[in-house]
Amino acid sequence: MHSTRLHTFNDIDLIAQYKQTNDSAIVGVLFQRYTHLIFGVCVKYLKDEDDAQDASMQIFEKLLIDIKKHEIQQFKAWLHMVCKNYCLMQLRSGATKLKHAKEMHKDFAVLMESEQELHLTLQNTKEIQLTHMEECIKGLHAEQRLCIELFFLQEKSYQEVTEATNFTMNNVKSYIQNGKRNLKNCMETRISEIKK
Repeated sequence: MHSTRLHTFNDIDLIAQYKQTNDSAIVGVLFQRYTHLIFGVCVKYLKDEDDAQDASMQIFEKLLIDIKKHEIQQFKAWLHMVCKNYCLMQLRSGATKLKHAKEMHKDFAVLMESEQELHLTLQNTKEIQLTHMEECIKGLHAEQRLCIELFFLQEKSYQEVTEATNFTMNNVKSYIQNGKRNLKNCMETRISEIKK
């Protein structure tokens, strides 16, 4: 169906068309119609424009699935609820960039505290820690290593990592989360070996 004609349809007709045809361009029209609402709700809850931008794109992907599952009478009100719930879930799961960065710094701070137990000079310990970190990063799976380097070392947003790698947003988040956990485990193992 021609996209200019789609713009003349009301929300409920567009939803019906999408359920019949599965044409994502139809959801694109709805998304475009309410971009200001989606972004506004995301900024309100996430307090960060980059995170709100990332969340908006995730919500678009979510709409492709959720619209098929629900009987929607008032699309605008339903969309507002979807956005709000998504943002609250993000905040609860700690998926915002700021929280991840803080967690990463906290993890490394915990690892750095071991320097007193090792009775080494501060400088030597930091060099050892950095060496271990570099080796542990090299040991990660290629996807995890790439995402960790882009997200934490180059401080790119989830969206920027997604664009740079062509991975899906969900894959990027998964690679970062698993990579971070593997990195922490690797660092802790190396430090405990030094202590022996």
